[in-house]
Order: sequence, then C-alpha cells, then structure tokens
Amino acid sequence: MANIMRRSPLFGDITRSDPFYNIEDWFKNFGMRPFSMEMENAPTIKMDLTENDTAYTVRAEIPGVKKEDVKVQIDGNMVSISAETKGEKEEKEGERVICRECHQGSAYRSFSLNSEVDETKADAKYENGTLVLTLPKKSGKTAKRIEVK
Repeated sequence: MANIMRRSPLFGDITRSDPFYNIEDWFKNFGMRPFSMEMENAPTIKMDLTENDTAYTVRAEIPGVKKEDVKVQIDGNMVSISAETKGEKEEKEGERVICRECHQGSAYRSFSLNSEVDETKADAKYENGTLVLTLPKKSGKTAKRIEVK
C-alpha cells in the first residue's frame, strides 16, 4: 500500500515537511479559532459530594487560588462556593512576554442538597488546591457564611 500524505491545496507542500502539522495551529494566533476553544480556559470548580446519615462531605478542586479568596455560603440546603484568581502582571523592563497562559477571573459553583445544613457546625478546610467541606445535616433555615481554614 502506498504512503498517504496530507496535502493542502492552499499551502502546497508545507504539510509534507512536518507530519504533525495541523492547519488549525497555523491560524491559532490570527483570532480564527472555533468558539469552543475560547471556553477551554474558563475556570471551573470540580467537586465530589458524598453523604452519610449525619453529614455531607464536599471535596472541591480549586487550584491556583489563595485561601483568602475562597468563599463558602450556606443557606438552608443551598451551598455556594466561589473563588477568585488574581493574575500577577509583573513585567520587567526590557522583557517581552512570549506566552501567557495564566489567567485571572472567578469561578462559582452552587448546588442544593436533600437536607438542610447545620451551618453552626459546618467546617471548611482548604489545602493544596483542595477545599473540603463537612456539612452536618439539620432541620431549620438560616443563612451563614463560614470561614475557610
């Protein structure tokens, strides 16, 4: 069987010289990217939620955020987690930026639970980019922001 080569009618043999050449990469820096690529860098909060008879446990991944920039709000059975990433733009004189992938922005995640949470006994710990919430169950309805440790 003959070797199959990619050939671009616009750029001739440019694709033959590099077997890993991708025409989309050539246009990447010209603002001609598909819309779906714009959303890839949006900060997200990924989480695991477990439950036992007395409490819920939430393990949320929020990398690159300082503990002070993580906020948790409880309102009955609604739990909201928000985080803000602050990009540092220190540029030295005579230095130019070649690539900048670090971003700043905010992420937000809100969800409801089957039982209301006893916010007075709720606990939040943030370490190494992971937030762990322990949310004891109760009945009643009050809202309280808890401090992240």
